[in-house]
Amino acid sequence: MIKVLVAEDSPTIRVFLTAILESESDIKVVAAVSDGAAALEAVRRLKPDVVTMDIHMPGLDGFSATREIMETVPVPIVIVSGAVQDEVAATFKAVEAGALAFIRRPAGLGHDDHEREAEALVTAVRLMSEVKVVRRWKRAPAIAERVAAVTAVASTSPREKARVVAIGASTGGPVALQTILSALPAEFPLPILVVQHIARGFVMGFAEWLDAGCAIPVTVARDGEEVMGGHVYVAPDDRHMGVDAYGRIQLIDSPPEAGLRPAVGHLFRSVTAQYGGRSIGVLLTGMGADGADDLCVLRTLGAVTIAQDAASSVVHGMPGVAIERGGAMHVLAPAAIAAKLVEVGGS
Repeated sequence: MIKVLVAEDSPTIRVFLTAILESESDIKVVAAVSDGAAALEAVRRLKPDVVTMDIHMPGLDGFSATREIMETVPVPIVIVSGAVQDEVAATFKAVEAGALAFIRRPAGLGHDDHEREAEALVTAVRLMSEVKVVRRWKRAPAIAERVAAVTAVASTSPREKARVVAIGASTGGPVALQTILSALPAEFPLPILVVQHIARGFVMGFAEWLDAGCAIPVTVARDGEEVMGGHVYVAPDDRHMGVDAYGRIQLIDSPPEAGLRPAVGHLFRSVTAQYGGRSIGVLLTGMGADGADDLCVLRTLGAVTIAQDAASSVVHGMPGVAIERGGAMHVLAPAAIAAKLVEVGGS
């Protein structure tokens, strides 16, 4: 039985979320509280397997509660948020503080999206209940320090020629991506194309959160825009992203792949077609196998291929499958991935 603590200031939404979760035979809501301080006390007392956390609560808000929990009594935390702008921004602060996943608050009964979004909540809780979390310390090294460390490591290594970096990520990907991208120096010369499986409505806030901590600009990709070196392009909601023969972003509405759009596999195949071995493919933490076979193809063409290691992954599905199938030339933690990108693709 998965024990869940629900932290949500609205009584109506507390009842709503509890009903969704307890409709599943393997989930039990052990407490439902209205603020962050009560959530912290309940985590210490009840030791739940997962916490669903609201962002805006009186007193200790969701961000502060997440930080306190992860620094003292770590437990998997799923942020359950509306997709309005202020909540999106706060959601990514909570992810930075240690929350493992975030989903959109399910629409009400009778809404076209209710069943899909309720299922997403249940799936997130089940998946996060299996994750082993560790205490999150007070503060990571400053971005400037991480950039200097990566540049110093990479400057002593030989480099291979590449023209583009393609990165795929899912569950746990935001923090891994932030670690990698924030460590790249401002003069990093290659364009970086990113597919991150993410709840609808959050991608703009995700790109803004990454951009705020990076020396290179991070934006949501627009169809037809020219791909420029030293820029990061994040796939938008519900469109596959690739690049065309003229070096421009190509967004298409072709059917989802294994239920996913955007799909990492689509990005990797597009990069394969346009750049072949003159590319770098990176597959990060995530459930399933999206992109694993396509990373194998990139490697056979001579591309540099990297998979995140098991120890640093929230879910070692996607990179793990790629490793098992021989698609990963390098198996690294995020900080080492940043160093490898500078080594192979840096000027």
